[in-house]
Amino acid sequence: MSKLFETIPASRPATPLLDTVNDTKQLRELSENQLDKVCDELREYLLYSTGQTGGHFGAGLGVIELTIALHYVYNTPEDRIVWDVGHQAYPHKILTGRREEMLSIRQKDGLSGFPKRSESKYDTFGVGHSSTSISAALGMALAAKHNRSGRKVAAVIGDGAMTAGMAFEALNHAAHTDADMLVVLNDNQMSIGHNKGGLNTYFSRIWASKPYTQFREGSKKVLAKIPSALDLAQKAEEHVKGLVAPGMMFEELGFNYIGPIDGHDIDTLIYTLKNMRDLQGPQLLHIMTTKGKGFAPAEKDPVGYHAINKIEVKPKNSSPQTKKYQDVFGQWLCDMAEQDSKLIGITPAMCEGSGMVEFAKRFPDRYFDVAIAEQHAVTLAAGMACDGLKPVVAIYSTFLQRGYDQLVHDVALQNLDVLFAIDRAGLVGEDGATHAGAFDLTYLRCIPNMVVIAPSDENECRQLLYTGYLHQGPTAVRYPRGTGPGIQTVTAMAPLPIGKGIIRRDGAHIAILNFGSLLSESIAAGDKLNATVVDMRFVKPIDEKLIAQLAESHDLIVTVEENTTAGGAGSGVNEYLAAAEIVFPTLNLGLRDEFLNHGTHQELLAQSGLDSDGIYHSIAKRMNWLEKNNTQTVAK
Repeated sequence: MSKLFETIPASRPATPLLDTVNDTKQLRELSENQLDKVCDELREYLLYSTGQTGGHFGAGLGVIELTIALHYVYNTPEDRIVWDVGHQAYPHKILTGRREEMLSIRQKDGLSGFPKRSESKYDTFGVGHSSTSISAALGMALAAKHNRSGRKVAAVIGDGAMTAGMAFEALNHAAHTDADMLVVLNDNQMSIGHNKGGLNTYFSRIWASKPYTQFREGSKKVLAKIPSALDLAQKAEEHVKGLVAPGMMFEELGFNYIGPIDGHDIDTLIYTLKNMRDLQGPQLLHIMTTKGKGFAPAEKDPVGYHAINKIEVKPKNSSPQTKKYQDVFGQWLCDMAEQDSKLIGITPAMCEGSGMVEFAKRFPDRYFDVAIAEQHAVTLAAGMACDGLKPVVAIYSTFLQRGYDQLVHDVALQNLDVLFAIDRAGLVGEDGATHAGAFDLTYLRCIPNMVVIAPSDENECRQLLYTGYLHQGPTAVRYPRGTGPGIQTVTAMAPLPIGKGIIRRDGAHIAILNFGSLLSESIAAGDKLNATVVDMRFVKPIDEKLIAQLAESHDLIVTVEENTTAGGAGSGVNEYLAAAEIVFPTLNLGLRDEFLNHGTHQELLAQSGLDSDGIYHSIAKRMNWLEKNNTQTVAK
């Protein structure tokens, strides 16, 4: 039975047995009766290390026993284990030679918070977004079949990821290919069935046992010669299973379903996995786990302990934290809903992260969490807009990528009145490349009928959300993760003119056109250069009149955006100047053509040359080049 911890260890706990495990071969050299002790030590070390660094928490605690059992039964890394989402992969990292490096997780130049192929041979597939594991594992299983390697493949999916359509597409195809693979459904929300306990474990052990499977397969061969008898036997087996397990859906898809079993019973897990490992065809093992297992506060509040911040002693009399953009959005959403009964809030499983908790409580009939189904969220909004409602889709930038066809085909093409509140735009710091909203300005700007807005602070975010909501047609307002510069939001809401920027600092020679949340960095650089600084606000339509005026009175136009420069806001400025036949020097500053690893937001800005010093030095370098080459504009 798992040991229950009440607090997070402040210093490194003694883990003598875990310390002997530096790879999975050493784990497999332990006896089975030692594994309960390994579970306790691994759970305690995970509590300690995550408390030191912050990071995803509850999901990892829930799969301690499963992680040990998989690596104990499967010959990893030769056999493949594919994790879904990656929130639960911290125990996997600890067992695969990265125990001491866990104190660097999610820090610059440290371990990634997700499985990453370039980090370890044990990380068989890079993840971050959900519901990819079955597709990837099926690809590996088919490769093993093609190469006749005998390699075993298992996918672990759970924590809501099974709600995405991609997972069911993969399940359907897996059965069609008859590939030899195992899918472990880690059910910690009891979303599929409530059956558990001794009777279910007993039947699951029977179904997974070699005598049963040999009898089952042998009977099929014998009865295959008597079609009516085979059909009767199959129906009888399905009927018996249907009485005690919620597996009929998976059986109908073509999987041999085993479960549900207790995912914290290491003995049953190992027994079951050993028997399922060599079965032919697609297999599905359904386990029941508790998110945050073994840590009492997390078991009581699995949502609150999904992830934790680094545990630090806060100084006394510290100033209150500035407001997060997601909270600005959440307050605006409630205020707008009071004014307009047609407003509907939609999110793909990001209620807390998008700041919609209060809205969900106050307007439950107008709140729809569609689970991890981004494509459905977008088209659901389109359907609502067709019949006169005003849907607001709260979605992370990197998740909207998954609903891109629906955005183009179902919303923009039909010019439907949908507002997209795009959170986590730009760099997201410790979550790294998988979650960075580096491309939304590019992929939104190229879509006809779209209005694309990038507010620069908290109050601008509130007012521009209101502006976008009043616009008739598809509109996107993108804002970053975390807190803003501390600008007080004004309760009253007033629409701003579409496609119009505003000069924030008057200067000479250089015009810095800022798109979005880097305004303070742009102004700091502008102060050093005595440059004009403009808060452009709108990426599409862009303020062409203002750009033309700036080209007449300045020597260089600089664009700044927390988005890839390829096709981004700066490209929009260049396109306008070219179309207007204004030959004028520009400098586009933004994210480079690369995927950035994790680090703090400020570290990544500096690495990208998008902090105030980086902007200043890039402009100074370009001005020196212009002076050296005596480049003159047509306007001059």
